[in-house]
Amino acid sequence: MTDIDDHGRLEPPLVADEVSTLLGFLDYQRATFAWKCEGLDAAGLAARVGVSTMTLGGMLKHLAVVEDWWFTQWFADRVVPAPWSAVDWEQEPDWEWESAAQDRPEELRDLWRASVERSRAVVAGALAEGDLAQLAERRWPDGRTPSLRWILCHLIEEYARHNGHADLLRESVDGATGE
Repeated sequence: MTDIDDHGRLEPPLVADEVSTLLGFLDYQRATFAWKCEGLDAAGLAARVGVSTMTLGGMLKHLAVVEDWWFTQWFADRVVPAPWSAVDWEQEPDWEWESAAQDRPEELRDLWRASVERSRAVVAGALAEGDLAQLAERRWPDGRTPSLRWILCHLIEEYARHNGHADLLRESVDGATGE
């Protein structure tokens, strides 16, 4: 039995194996983020809270690049697609956050959804060949390599942290609250 909550999110399984549990929680966090960005126009996606420069539009683009960075580039060692491949990250380390203001809301949502789908495909392909202990193709300069398990946990943490930011931003836009 699957439980869908009041916001259309599939609840993570209460009893499942490690893979299903981790993927369930990652998809739940993704769905929470999508809910926070749902129905907002350009002004809503550009709203800020206090002195922070963070916006929901910037967060859509940031989480899209994070998805591609960890799953496409790091785990699978594939070239990340445009727009990421065209960015000089050393010259513009906050490009995704800053450039989001020039993008239409649907472009931002589509970019994020496409990155999530690429990530799901990479993970599904990896799990068809092995388990969560598989190591990423790329290595840090010191030679260490994260496992697929580590990357999944890192993405859950990334979304959970940004969902807290998204709560505040969404409430500032239209008063919508929840989780």
